[in-house]
Amino acid sequence: MNTTNEIEISIEKFTNRALRYQLDFLHKAHAFIARCTLPLKRALSDERGDVPGWVLVVLMTTGLVTAIWTIAAPRLTAILRNSLDAMNGIR
Repeated sequence: MNTTNEIEISIEKFTNRALRYQLDFLHKAHAFIARCTLPLKRALSDERGDVPGWVLVVLMTTGLVTAIWTIAAPRLTAILRNSLDAMNGIR
């Protein structure tokens, strides 16, 4: 029959072995994550963004809307005025 001291030694050995496995697993997991995320970190650090491109898109869109509105404004005003006049004539 095992004595209490032998049981405590067995539990301590088991706990030490479990801790070694856990530390080994954590070390391998950390190395794996570092290895997998390194290309992503490099890509993100090299990415400067395309701010001038977005500024150009916004300016061109604003220019097109302004040009179309300038051309269409008199016609839209006439259509609205005719519609309101027609509505006043119904009453």
